[in-house]
Amino acid sequence: MKDATLALHYGYDKDTQKSMQVPIYMTTAYEYEDTDHAARLFNLEEEGNIYTRIGNPTTRVFEKRIAVLERGIDAIATSSGMAAIFYSLAALVRSGDNIVISSKLYGGSITLSTQTLKQFGISAKYFDPTKPEELRELIDEKTKAVLFESIANPALTVADFEGIVKVANEKGVITICDNTMATPYGVKPIELGVDIVVHSASKYIVGNGSAIAGCIIEAPFAKEKLKTNRYSHFNEPDESYHGLVYTKKFENPFIAKARLAMLRDFGAVLSPFNAWLLILGLETLHLRIERHSNSALKIAKFLQTHKKVKKVNYPFLESDDNYAMAKKYLKYAGGILSFELESYEEAKEFIKNLKIFSLVTNIADSKSLATHPASTTHQQLSKEELINAGVPEGLIRLSIGLEDVDDLIQDLKEAFEKIS
Repeated sequence: MKDATLALHYGYDKDTQKSMQVPIYMTTAYEYEDTDHAARLFNLEEEGNIYTRIGNPTTRVFEKRIAVLERGIDAIATSSGMAAIFYSLAALVRSGDNIVISSKLYGGSITLSTQTLKQFGISAKYFDPTKPEELRELIDEKTKAVLFESIANPALTVADFEGIVKVANEKGVITICDNTMATPYGVKPIELGVDIVVHSASKYIVGNGSAIAGCIIEAPFAKEKLKTNRYSHFNEPDESYHGLVYTKKFENPFIAKARLAMLRDFGAVLSPFNAWLLILGLETLHLRIERHSNSALKIAKFLQTHKKVKKVNYPFLESDDNYAMAKKYLKYAGGILSFELESYEEAKEFIKNLKIFSLVTNIADSKSLATHPASTTHQQLSKEELINAGVPEGLIRLSIGLEDVDDLIQDLKEAFEKIS
């Protein structure tokens, strides 16, 4: 079946009521047949529902669908995109280890990697996602992950997938790609050799800004790296499960560990109601991402012609530095673009003049949004870090919604006219 069909049907066998819509199982717990049944479930001898912190039938439908759309072997849903990124890293590292991260990352991913994880003895190094050869000098025997974004937020840098995967595979290091901006319809990182894919499902997947959520997807070939000495904790007995060895018991050892250890102990679990909203979002994602992308390109071309705009960033502009990579890897680039005005003050004034666009730090809503990253999402970064992240102080990020594109262009024209 094709993706649009899978997104509507995969992973749901109609219940006894023959409900066409996936039911919302709003429950924390599940009744066991007897104590022996409960013991088998808790000892992982039998599959079944234990507790919604570990798994839920509604959530499981979403996990199956996002896994098949990303060509993964399995997936796990989390309470937010940041929880997904944290779990994907925390499952791999131990104190004294390091990770290598793209210099073009969402600000929250940067602070997690460079500040919060530092408290646990984990260090981070930067690499340029367009220069994967840098990884050869940065990866050492303590490196456990290479983290990058398919399309960087908000710099719009398109990663050199093949180059990154080639070096990481040579070194035996797990690659993690945040595919939030492109979605599975824009690019499928696993088909390009990436081991782990993460999403902030709060964005294009839900599609209307109604739910905070995240997910992690494991590639079918990730296990081969996890079986090596670099990831010894996947191959050693887990005493909390009576000596279970993840790579021996599971074909999906990464997701198994994320579920059985990360969700169990950290508890950033997705609400079943939010999982239901994500299921609805997946049903129309293939339609929405095409509309978002087409409107964004039209607006990017308009902005290129305006005298007050210093630079426009959108991967499918022929003048964009990322155009070659976009043509090579992407089907859609999504609805996010950014452009640079002369100064911090001019950017603030421009946003103040907008009428249809709302000043919001979210992206990928059905409604159009505008953000000034230097004062919001990347405010915690130094000026040098802002430049390295591709976020000059006059940069404005637009998230193009589903409104009529001509109305959006008119709103931008009027905002420019009011700049003093």
